[in-house]
Amino acid sequence: MQIIIAGGGSVGRFIAEQLSNSGNAVTIIDNDRANVNRYQSQNEPAGVKWVLGDACDLGVLDAAGTAHAEVIASVTGDDEDNLVVSLLAKQEFGVPRVVARVNNPKNDWLFNETWGVDVSVSTPHLLTGLVQEAVTVGNFVSLMSLKGGKGKLAEVTLEATSPAVGLELDKAGLPRAASVVAIMREDRVVAPLPDTVLHSGDEVMVLLTDDVEAEVRRALCARQ
Repeated sequence: MQIIIAGGGSVGRFIAEQLSNSGNAVTIIDNDRANVNRYQSQNEPAGVKWVLGDACDLGVLDAAGTAHAEVIASVTGDDEDNLVVSLLAKQEFGVPRVVARVNNPKNDWLFNETWGVDVSVSTPHLLTGLVQEAVTVGNFVSLMSLKGGKGKLAEVTLEATSPAVGLELDKAGLPRAASVVAIMREDRVVAPLPDTVLHSGDEVMVLLTDDVEAEVRRALCARQ
């Protein structure tokens, strides 16, 4: 898969290394000449191509091969740059999947399809969700926004009083626009099959659209 990463900082390099090790063709765009020269000469990350320039520039994106990219991830430390790169990637090059990093949580609402963003990742929001997951049982915890905010990945740890406990998954009353993608039970992952019986203490991971969140809450969360 052809992947372009805008931003050659520690986040961008780590992502590039992981993706390159998985067999993808990865290109990093960075406008810091010293940064590019240093890591390019050291072949770090291994197998990753570096392009010097501003990823907000159409010519630079074109030179990096954005027209042939299947995914572009804009992970610079500047939200404005990440939005511009996302918009150009989607509108000018038709990149199928655009992922953007949100640095300031107050800007999260901007990272949607209007700006060409398919998936946004807000580290502060993600950390908050993970902390809530660790200390909260029974509550609906949003972990990640998908499709420009139209969908999300969420988690609910089932209380004993949850209406879903003891029911098979296909009888738990979840709407069609919600899909259980994984169930963590003690120290193992349980495949979410239609006849999987839900237990108290299960951590249920759900993909859903915003318009069915209330239904998911009613199906999985304990009634107050």
